Amino acid sequence: MAYKTLRSIFVLAISCAVLATSAVSAAEKAVAEAASTIIERKLSAVRPDLAFKVLGKSSMSGVYEVQVDGGPILFVSEDGSHFIDGNLYQITPTQFIDIKEVRLTEMRRQIFAQLNPDEMIVFKPAGESKAIMNVFTDIDCGYCRKLHKEVPMLNAMGVEVRYLAYPRAGLESESYLKIATAWCAEDPNQSLTNFKNGKDTSISICDDNPVADHFKLGGSIGVNGTPATVLMDGTLLPGYRTAADFAQLLGLDIQSN
Repeated sequence: MAYKTLRSIFVLAISCAVLATSAVSAAEKAVAEAASTIIERKLSAVRPDLAFKVLGKSSMSGVYEVQVDGGPILFVSEDGSHFIDGNLYQITPTQFIDIKEVRLTEMRRQIFAQLNPDEMIVFKPAGESKAIMNVFTDIDCGYCRKLHKEVPMLNAMGVEVRYLAYPRAGLESESYLKIATAWCAEDPNQSLTNFKNGKDTSISICDDNPVADHFKLGGSIGVNGTPATVLMDGTLLPGYRTAADFAQLLGLDIQSN
């Protein structure tokens, strides 16, 4: 499997997010660049172990969106003196709009439009794929195991299930060893299924497995638990759902299957 493209696609998505900001005048650009420098300098002074990237101005005056590499999007004041680690909502005449989720949805859409399925463990339907689910999973997650039992039914309905690794206990955990072994196996699909069914499988890790990259990617796009499903339009669906629930969300006709 070619795992190196995951890093480059994530970097590209961040770049696209920056370019997607509104066109500004030269004076406004200079102010924004100065604010970005101040913000990144102040954040890095406190946490030099983290990398920060200013994505651009938010829809709130005087507040910038900042991506923590491998972490969340922050909302930071123009002078870099305060930040919000949480949701910021825009109030419109008809609804509240989650600004962070708007940004993350577009970022996820861009990433998964370019991410090579060879970097995932994929369960394909027998015929043409009518829809795609990208699922961040953990071997030892009970609801992940429950969802995996729905995969044959999802495949029968024409849904392609693409797994990414997200060991919730971290990269030094037993869960990491199990899921990395699945990715390194000669038959990753069967190995993953064996682990999820509780069958004993010897641990064997290869150096180029993508688990750490998947884990970092998940944290950067709003995943904080498993299972977490990302649709191709960038929508994130946390938690377990039945195959029938997913079919309804995906607009598939269950009766015809």
